[in-house]
Amino acid sequence: MTVKDTHFDQLLDFPCQQTFKVMGLAQDDLPIKIIEVLQTIAPNDYTPKIKASSKGTYHAVSIAVTVTSKEQMEQIYNELGAIDIVRYVL
Repeated sequence: MTVKDTHFDQLLDFPCQQTFKVMGLAQDDLPIKIIEVLQTIAPNDYTPKIKASSKGTYHAVSIAVTVTSKEQMEQIYNELGAIDIVRYVL
């Protein structure tokens, strides 16, 4: 997943808090992998909220991140989307 030519800089005033919703396979390490990626891009103490799908196959992980630039936001989308068990990043 590659985010290209976004208009985040026109839509948001940086720095700002953005909640990312990451949907992936229902594995115990999903939130751990998400936090590991975020720690390399925007180190902070993260508290993910996890919601299971109705069949329990997927988890939706919501996590608030303070984003400082358009480039950082694009990097977060790209790197979260590259996690092997992630299916969508919203």
